[in-house]
Amino acid sequence: MRYLVTGGAGFIGSHLTDSLVAQGNKVLVFDDFSTGNRSNLAHLLGNSQLETISGSILDRQALSGVISGVDGCFHMAAAVGVEKILKDPIGSMKTNIHGTENVLELCSDQRIPVLLASTSEIYGKNSEGILHEDSDRIVGSPLLSRWTYSDAKALDEAFAIALHHERNLEVKIIRFFNTVGPRQSAAYGMVIPKFFKAAMSNQPLVIYGDGSQRRIFCHVSDAISGILALWSKSEANGDVYNLGGIEETTVIQLASKILEITKSKSEVQFLPYWELKKRGFEDIQRRLPDISKIANLTSWKPVKGLDEILRDYHHFLVN
Repeated sequence: MRYLVTGGAGFIGSHLTDSLVAQGNKVLVFDDFSTGNRSNLAHLLGNSQLETISGSILDRQALSGVISGVDGCFHMAAAVGVEKILKDPIGSMKTNIHGTENVLELCSDQRIPVLLASTSEIYGKNSEGILHEDSDRIVGSPLLSRWTYSDAKALDEAFAIALHHERNLEVKIIRFFNTVGPRQSAAYGMVIPKFFKAAMSNQPLVIYGDGSQRRIFCHVSDAISGILALWSKSEANGDVYNLGGIEETTVIQLASKILEITKSKSEVQFLPYWELKKRGFEDIQRRLPDISKIANLTSWKPVKGLDEILRDYHHFLVN
């Protein structure tokens, strides 16, 4: 099979590329390298199963050329991360809305199945407990650029489902919950890479609020196995699935574990939430996924808990 992976040099995209190539598929990576990194694919250089093209999903003509003739598309490209969204809200919205529109329409026109990478950000500030795919979206003020990412991805999902119903587009949607692992960068505000970077430099680990915010993290290897399990199920077309991990923790517990692993002399520094709001950001108190829907359909389940996730990421940093 021949697959297109948009954003295939990114964190999750590069791991997906690895797995598809390992299965014997030909993979075409299309990436503008704004958040992706060529080093994520360096180990595949010279592999005849991989072709890499530099380009933007906003360039419809270039995108049309790479989509033509593939057997399926994994749309992983997006402007992601707190820091990027806050620094470039307009560019991020264009990429996440118009870029995805290009991918989905071209796949629809050429009858190409597509998997759309979405996010738990869809649920906004909903902290009611375990979130299932039909849980309400509760988002904050549009004056806070924090919520533009959630709104853009919600539009992506709505557009994908409309194309499924109106044009029979074969599309599956995955909402990722806090995926972590080797190759993830600290540059875009992700909490585990950010905490490790601070700890290994003996800098303060900054926590907004009191650290009682609760999260579940998913190892990237578990995420990839979930993607591939869902891809194989035609019954998943026209529907959305949560994908996340298995072990709940608080942010302060997370910081403590990272300080222990790194043997760091760093201190934990607490800052008030209003410092975040000045930058256009709001935090969420609790974000936990109900993953029973994808588990029931595919028998997939995550296997790596938080300790293994943190050890793997630390090993990546020091080797």
